[in-house]
Amino acid sequence: MSRSAHIDLDIVEGALEHGMPYIALGSGRPLVFLRWFTPDHANPTGMMRESEIKTLTPLAKHARVYAVNRAPGMAEGTTMADIAAQHAEALRAEFDTPVDVLGISSGGSLALQLAADHPDVVRKLVVGASGFRLEEKARAAQLNYAEAAAEGRRALHYMIPAPTTFTARLTKGAMWLLDPLGRPKNPSDTLAFVRAEDAFDVSARLGEITAPTLVIGGEHDEFYSTTTFRRTADGIPDSRLVIYPGANHMGTVKHPRFAPDILEFLSEPTE
Repeated sequence: MSRSAHIDLDIVEGALEHGMPYIALGSGRPLVFLRWFTPDHANPTGMMRESEIKTLTPLAKHARVYAVNRAPGMAEGTTMADIAAQHAEALRAEFDTPVDVLGISSGGSLALQLAADHPDVVRKLVVGASGFRLEEKARAAQLNYAEAAAEGRRALHYMIPAPTTFTARLTKGAMWLLDPLGRPKNPSDTLAFVRAEDAFDVSARLGEITAPTLVIGGEHDEFYSTTTFRRTADGIPDSRLVIYPGANHMGTVKHPRFAPDILEFLSEPTE
């Protein structure tokens, strides 16, 4: 376990049960952040680490945030239910009480599966830029990326779906050029998780989620429609929905209301 120079946030890195890597920061009630799609089942380093810490800092001022990634060495054929079960076991081992869970993008898929399968570990649930199943754009982008990476081909540009603007086309080209610098260290992990999320669908089980839930989406998300956000929120008995006007997929997380909306929701008393 290593301790960071960010003394004010008391940043610690380690691993939960099953070897799931995490970075913990801040103080207060535990808030488990299930990471978005990442090429490696590891803690981020360099600029990606600093970016994650910057994103989580507003939350870490009011909670002890645990940014958790999937376990390395994921077997072929692993399902989202299998991954959720691992997380449930790890959270039960680490905490003696249900915890607040925040899942963004792919982490939102996992968070929904976790809340449906293991309600005893989730106190409150926040799902950002995600929904009850992948839409085709997200499915195609991730699968194309993971299969190309597994075959040793350039892959990063696949994560920009059908660019329609000059900026998006420029970004796609830059990602193609930069791909060798960011290839997965274990492409089989990437592919196993992508195939698990590809089959993920809790549309018929949303009504089983008992945790109070906040669903946050962007009006112009490239991967999810507002219809999916609404169907996700409508299917969960104790839920609410926030749509940020004009926000895209990552813009949802960067929206100035993102952290305040989450903190307000988490601070409300439960019955």
